[in-house]
Amino acid sequence: MGGPNLEVFKFGMYIMFPITIMYYFGTNLDNRFTVPDFWPKPGETHTIPFDKEEINSELERLKNRRLEVRARRLQTEAALGQGRAQQEARAKEDE
Repeated sequence: MGGPNLEVFKFGMYIMFPITIMYYFGTNLDNRFTVPDFWPKPGETHTIPFDKEEINSELERLKNRRLEVRARRLQTEAALGQGRAQQEARAKEDE
């Protein structure tokens, strides 16, 4: 066996290793582990409407956006449906 000196050394390692790791990772965190410009600036984020007028204008904007997307989707579906109808008509003529 190693003797008492080895046991004192092992005990010191068991105590000092976690303390050293905590000290290394726990000090100077802002400069060591930050990514510059990771979070957006307050002016670059969405603002939550609090006034009744702002809420109504935001709801109106969302409604208009939804209706525009719906109109585009219906137009695309109509064009695809019209193309399918023409293909079916050609297939019936070929038979």
